[in-house]
Amino acid sequence: MESKLIPLIFAVIFCIPIKTKAQQINKPNIIIILTDDQGYGDVGFNGNRQLKTPNLDRLAANGTIFTNGYASYAVCGPSRAGLITGRYQDRFGYSRNPLFAPKDSTTGLPLNEETLAEALKKGGYKNMAIGKWHLGAHASQRPLKRGFDEFFGFLSGGHKYLPEQLTRNDISEVNSQFDAYNTKLLKNNTRVDETAYLTDAFSREAVNFVEENHKKPFFLYLAYNAPHAPLQATEKYLSRHPTIKNKDRKTYAAMVSAVDDGVGLLLDKLEELHIEKNTIVFFLSDNGGNESKGAYNGVLRKGKGSLHEGGIRVPFAVQWPGKIPKGIKYENPIIALDIFATAIAQANVSSKNTIHGKDLIPYLNADKKEAPHEELYWKMYDKQSYAVRKNNLKFIKNNKGEIGIYDLSKDLSEKNALKDSSTQKELKRLYSKWDSLNIKPMFDGLRQNKAYNLKHPDRFKNVEKY
Repeated sequence: MESKLIPLIFAVIFCIPIKTKAQQINKPNIIIILTDDQGYGDVGFNGNRQLKTPNLDRLAANGTIFTNGYASYAVCGPSRAGLITGRYQDRFGYSRNPLFAPKDSTTGLPLNEETLAEALKKGGYKNMAIGKWHLGAHASQRPLKRGFDEFFGFLSGGHKYLPEQLTRNDISEVNSQFDAYNTKLLKNNTRVDETAYLTDAFSREAVNFVEENHKKPFFLYLAYNAPHAPLQATEKYLSRHPTIKNKDRKTYAAMVSAVDDGVGLLLDKLEELHIEKNTIVFFLSDNGGNESKGAYNGVLRKGKGSLHEGGIRVPFAVQWPGKIPKGIKYENPIIALDIFATAIAQANVSSKNTIHGKDLIPYLNADKKEAPHEELYWKMYDKQSYAVRKNNLKFIKNNKGEIGIYDLSKDLSEKNALKDSSTQKELKRLYSKWDSLNIKPMFDGLRQNKAYNLKHPDRFKNVEKY
């Protein structure tokens, strides 16, 4: 007993601070850079030579590219719910793109789901969300109520990019679902007048947050809405693509270029502050690209809204200099849910709920030789569509009743369905077992917009101004 007391007495007498076990751990900063509807083929590190992304390529070159990196859903809202909780969103009924319903506390992320920000807060992290939220517009569901200390962005599923078009002072002036695209931005709980192109504004706020909080562990969730529609860009970025003749493609490329500039500013700031080696930076898209709006998914079949590869396989990379391999491609399938698991493992905090992702660091460093996941699953309730991937085999049923098994190692474009009844039976069995733990959608989504309005005629009446 005396041997334990002597150092303590000595420290008290000479005013030497005693570090707790938690303080001795060098917790890494966590940054998630999320784009919206960016195609698998729309980054240089996946082979695109038309659309230049030097800073995203720099991030990828500094770390690891996931060639089989997936979103957990084929459209925005549910995908983001999976990412921010580390859980398959169907487990808690987040199976639809949520409506903009600021008076409805049930439309959005359930309050019993723990966000990554809430988990990291237990480890002393300072947290900020920037950009697109899309996890509920009710006061109880907003970022500052879900573990974030700061917020700069908007609540709906999309937004105008040009500041002169932000004509709604607050949500009390919103009259319809997509009218929310016109609101002024929120800084915490206050509406602000923004003068910059939206993507540039988000990048600016991200750099400022890092500058102001780099002396303690932080979590930055930088959720760009680019290159999601409406397709809008400034001449600064449009002029970089003089050879692209298709108007939508050119504007889309310009929007991605704006994101890339912002990523460059953020990476520069990490290096300037000498914290790049203590910061994990993830980059990914929330779902596949919308090819009707200028995106390119490479050889992958279909795009946003589909459970074929073009709808769920996304550009995905991570850097953590000195801690994970540099300049390699990781071929085993991983999913956006793994980001939560990786972050809390490295921050040495626990999760409230059972999470479905895996800490990727031991796999990237080859401490674990096996693949992180035996199977991965996707479900789109309203489309009666689902998919399961086991090793290189993927089973998919779409809303037209088409059933196919594809060997993705030989048929990445999913052109030739295999005739293998025994494998089909096994994959269907695995899916049914997984699906038995899911619940039905907890709220109406975009497809039910008209029906929701009929049930809630006061949806946009007497809404609070903030």
